[in-house]
Amino acid sequence: MRKVELVHFQNSALPKPKNVAAYARVSCGKDEMLRSLAAQVEYYKSLITSHNGWQYAGVYADEARTGTKDKRENFQRLLSDCRSGKIDMVITKSISRFARNTVTLLETIRELKLLGIDVYFEEQNIHTESSEGELLITLLASYAQEESRSVSENQKWRVKKNFQEGIPFNHMLYGYRFEKDKFVVVPEEANVIRLMCDSYLSGMGVIAIEKMLNEKGYRTRSGALWPHEYIREILMNYNYTGNLILQKTYRSDHISKKTLKNYGELPKYHVENSHEAIIPIDVFEKLQAECERRASKAKGRGQNSVTMPFSGKVFCGICGKTYKRKPTATGYVWICNTFNNYGKAECPSKQIPENTLISLIESITDDYERIKRIEILPNNTINFTLNDEQIISRTWQDRSRRESWTPEMREAARKKALERRRVQCQEQ
Repeated sequence: MRKVELVHFQNSALPKPKNVAAYARVSCGKDEMLRSLAAQVEYYKSLITSHNGWQYAGVYADEARTGTKDKRENFQRLLSDCRSGKIDMVITKSISRFARNTVTLLETIRELKLLGIDVYFEEQNIHTESSEGELLITLLASYAQEESRSVSENQKWRVKKNFQEGIPFNHMLYGYRFEKDKFVVVPEEANVIRLMCDSYLSGMGVIAIEKMLNEKGYRTRSGALWPHEYIREILMNYNYTGNLILQKTYRSDHISKKTLKNYGELPKYHVENSHEAIIPIDVFEKLQAECERRASKAKGRGQNSVTMPFSGKVFCGICGKTYKRKPTATGYVWICNTFNNYGKAECPSKQIPENTLISLIESITDDYERIKRIEILPNNTINFTLNDEQIISRTWQDRSRRESWTPEMREAARKKALERRRVQCQEQ
């Protein structure tokens, strides 16, 4: 008789699914490129969800970002999720889609390898976890970076050729539309520019012009309120004289793509009578002279200005703009820029005396460097955010009228009252 022995096998644990994400990017914001990006996202989602043993961890996609920079928002989010252990593998189309900067590419891949994360490049059929992966990637990334440099040089050549022919690089200029390689005047916009010029030469300041334009209902081409910075830029822009100065700026290199002012490093191109003028040259020269005169006067006033240790840290809790230091008859106050420029209708915030603000800060700390942010809220409330993200609230009392008067103001009021009584006596 045979003896049958029952053998118990342990249930083998199923392998843990691998969290797989994809990265996609297009380097141009044109519609066809964005459609390509949408197609890539759909492709990777389908690829990952249909693969046995893979778990979909998302598609990280960047629009209109260059691969030579590492400031791509979703690329950085991908790296953050990798560091948090949310991703085990990354798929991308090619090395050039991932990064065209060799240093950035290798640093990223090596960091991900230390985290145990494999990156698969479809076009090159390379897994970074393989032994030969890094050598091939180094060679291919160098090629991709050289390709990026070649594209950049071709672009520079095309722009330079256009400059030599009097064609500007930037075709967006308020007051004009660009047609057939030439600026053509937009009459209604040109009238706004002339109004700015006349107002400035009549003695109005840039902020006063800003307020006047916005109150009259004038808007920028995008429909936004006029900012005084934009008005100042228009008043200083030589292109409105009907002439052009081209290549006033240039790109430092094809990797950082930092824009620098051209102080003679490259030739500039002066194109005379390239288009119809909105500001005659003699009026433009008067504008520049007046601007220099005001700047010189303001510089003289600012020689005794003081930068407070909390400058740039004070914000309005209503509109979000910064508060600035402003002199008044009763001493310095801190006031919201929106309220100061546009009035209570745009921002019903309150100014706070500088002495009051300093007292509130010193009730919290003697070290101003500990203060990260100061937010002025309604109802005389201030939130102080410290460097450790701790938030401390304080309230302040408005000064009475008696406290706000200086000795000079009291003396002036006394003299005015005496004069009023003298006039009343004479009338009687």
